[in-house]
Amino acid sequence: MAVMIAAARQDRPLTGIALMLVAFLFFSFIDASAKWLSTLSLPAMQIAFMRYLPHFVISTVLVRSSGMTPTNFVSSHMPMLILRAMLLMISTVLNFVAMTFLPLTLTATILFSAPLIICMLSWPLLGERVGLFRWSAIALGFGGVAIAIRPFDDSFHWAVFLSLSGAFTFALYSILTRRLAGQVSIDVMQFYTGAVGTLALMPIAVWQWQSPQTVIDWTILIMLGVFGWGGHQCMTIAHRFAAASLLTPFGYSFILYLTAWSYVLFGHIPDDMTIAGAALIVVSGLVIWFRELRQMQARKA
Repeated sequence: MAVMIAAARQDRPLTGIALMLVAFLFFSFIDASAKWLSTLSLPAMQIAFMRYLPHFVISTVLVRSSGMTPTNFVSSHMPMLILRAMLLMISTVLNFVAMTFLPLTLTATILFSAPLIICMLSWPLLGERVGLFRWSAIALGFGGVAIAIRPFDDSFHWAVFLSLSGAFTFALYSILTRRLAGQVSIDVMQFYTGAVGTLALMPIAVWQWQSPQTVIDWTILIMLGVFGWGGHQCMTIAHRFAAASLLTPFGYSFILYLTAWSYVLFGHIPDDMTIAGAALIVVSGLVIWFRELRQMQARKA
């Protein structure tokens, strides 16, 4: 049986930060590309399928070249790996459908409520204590979500429920990732992510398939999965060079990236309510991060 040896950790924080920024740039490519393709009337399920097919191909090539055998993929963790991949796929589909109706800046703002949901669920699912300080930050963050989606405003659109559901399933995916970290190889997790998404979405994608009209559109469609695989790889490697406590705040670059894409590609500028809601979500996320960092330092002291 081939043995997967993890790369040694190195103390190179600037490299870790740079890789984290690149990872979220890749993730912003996915959302911006999906939004672009939806304006060409390509079905959301087809776009989601192409988010996973190249990912699956790349992962398969890598695991085969590494000498891994089928026994590396069949273990007691297999149900959780499949569930984890299903949750990410559902989150992707919900997000892509929501983006056909909502601006990129709003879907990105709602998606970043996921860390708040993770914190909220960490007590019942992970047994982690959530004190009054963090509950207050969670309440502040969901106040920001409410401001951004404006549930009682004339501009309210039902698709925000899809986006919120996508954030919730992404939070569950992240919790499972945390539980599997250190127990399952990243290559195996990447393989399951690509395989489950590809196989589950293939029948619907084939049934609804519409071919892009230009080479550029074909390239964008194919690159969705490449960006997905590359983003996850960069994020994983980043954690070899710097601690998660240092890297976490740089995830909010995703909102800035999508704001730029939204303006360049679609001429959309976020309104004051979206900006205010996003600011509250970011602040609440940073408060939770700072609290966890202080507790981590106290345990080490």
